[in-house]
Amino acid sequence: MSTKKFKAEQAKYNQLNDSYAKLQGDLKNCEDAKAEEARKKAALQAEIDALNKQIGYLKENNTQALKQLQDLSVISSSQAESIKKSMENIGAKDSYIQTLQQQMARKDSLNMALVMNLKGAIGNLDDKDINIKVDKGVVYIDISDKLLFKSGKYDVTEEAKVVLGKVATVLKNQPDIEFMVEGHTDNVAYKGGGQLLDNWDLSVKRATSVIRILQNQYGLDPMKMSAAGRGEYLPIAANDTPENKAANRRTRIVILPQLDQFFKLLETKK
Repeated sequence: MSTKKFKAEQAKYNQLNDSYAKLQGDLKNCEDAKAEEARKKAALQAEIDALNKQIGYLKENNTQALKQLQDLSVISSSQAESIKKSMENIGAKDSYIQTLQQQMARKDSLNMALVMNLKGAIGNLDDKDINIKVDKGVVYIDISDKLLFKSGKYDVTEEAKVVLGKVATVLKNQPDIEFMVEGHTDNVAYKGGGQLLDNWDLSVKRATSVIRILQNQYGLDPMKMSAAGRGEYLPIAANDTPENKAANRRTRIVILPQLDQFFKLLETKK
């Protein structure tokens, strides 16, 4: 075998080996996420079972107490029936609460699946440049300004457009999702001049630049997107070191909770 052909085969082997390692990593992440969801589900089910047991015990005691009171002529038959209906209403409310808990657990599972899809699409980018997480039921995608923009600018870099394209692919597969793009800066005053006055302006322009890329280049529905500028006023770290300032200079994509569906659930279960 010639040296050229051997090197070509060696390069192909290395590429396949890298792909295999990535797939193994993705599989482990999926298995870890699945195990965590199973643990949460088991914990919730145990809690529901305990509450149901407690409700049953209380109902039994209430029934016995009502019968004793009625036998002693402390309350009338109509009063006993009224109290019984009140107890039944409490049971209905308990069932409603369980339904809400199940819906919340389902939403958590969907959010976890979305996070795994995003991480799989983006690949092995440095966590300092992009971070995807779930916090209090909301999915956040944080992208550093080092990846997205040049210092003090709001034009999206070509490298960042590739990353945004991968994010857009996942979001397009979820047509019901609405999200907001937030621009954030550190506390160093903006001195670029021109049309931008301060960090407020810079953060808003960066958010709208990302929105336009997602809409015009990747076809996301503009009715599902909104842009916001936070300036320097919502830091994730103290602006006391270069590293912390770099962490604060970010663009955040916030997957908005579907409150209309939640309130619709409330209405139909009343």
